[in-house]
Amino acid sequence: MIEKSLTVRVRRALTKTEGERFLQCLERFKKARILVIGDFILDQFVWGTVDRISPEAPVPVVNVQRESYMPGGALNVANNIHSLGGIVYPCGVVGRDLTGRMLVKTIRSEGIDTDGIIYDSTRPTSLKTRVIAHSQQVVRFDREKTADVSEEALKRIIHFVKRRISSVDAVIIEDYGKGVIQPKLLKQVVSLAKGFRKPVLVDPKEKNFPYYTGVTGITPNRKEAYAGSGLNHAAKNYSIEEAGRKLLRKLKTKAVLITLGEDGMALFERNGTGVKIPTTAREVYDVSGAGDTVIAVFGLALAAGAGMKDAAVLSNLAAGIVVGKLGTATVLPAELRKGIMEYTNHPSKSRFS
Repeated sequence: MIEKSLTVRVRRALTKTEGERFLQCLERFKKARILVIGDFILDQFVWGTVDRISPEAPVPVVNVQRESYMPGGALNVANNIHSLGGIVYPCGVVGRDLTGRMLVKTIRSEGIDTDGIIYDSTRPTSLKTRVIAHSQQVVRFDREKTADVSEEALKRIIHFVKRRISSVDAVIIEDYGKGVIQPKLLKQVVSLAKGFRKPVLVDPKEKNFPYYTGVTGITPNRKEAYAGSGLNHAAKNYSIEEAGRKLLRKLKTKAVLITLGEDGMALFERNGTGVKIPTTAREVYDVSGAGDTVIAVFGLALAAGAGMKDAAVLSNLAAGIVVGKLGTATVLPAELRKGIMEYTNHPSKSRFS
């Protein structure tokens, strides 16, 4: 249920004028240049079927049929930007191992720039393995090292940022808590971005909220929003609006876009009213990486000249598409174009209503 105390305005179906504006914004995605900094992960999917329970323990026996690999973490954000036609420069750390080589090969095959990849022989490349059977995730196991990356790796990341910052339109920080995003790095990135008047957007990690002061926008989920704002929703029934407003003040940011799962999103701006954006998803197969899609489209839209509200609606439309796909997925321009047209001036069909 959506909190009853939520007093923000609800975003309805798009008018014809708004739909045309959104389509024009989508066309400008191909000119947008985004720097993505964060934790690199290789997502492995083991696909199979289940027809019996193990005699050894009360667990399903998965008959493996195939395996697939996708770029995850900050690289899923980069892949979403690339899939929508944007120009992306990902920057992060991989180990000198088989997983790292597979990850680099995967993004290189997609035509994504690899100059920002930093190699570190002292740590493994993060690997998440998901076992999927009959369209359901059975189990996930992670192989990773989450300690902070080395000072040398940080210096190389900052050097790359300095080389790219003047030529990009926006910076996205994708924090999966794997050791790349540290206070020293955030301070320098935010300072450099402000010097060139580039927006900095953060997909946060719950434990790292104190790092994000001064960024342009942040995209927490419901749980992260309450934790980051310091409000205990379960104990005192604080509303999502209270959490959003407190985050605006606490982080001195311009916008807080909170993802609410089946309840859509809520956008809060420093100098504006809140906007509730109901979900557009029809079927939800997998929420893996949905937050990556949200910040990718939010950043692309801002880089393409959209305002915060338009960028939020576009990211909501994209999220509604990607959760209908299995695995770490991306959104294509044709899919987002269809979504814009479907929700333009058709109130009887719109899930915004």
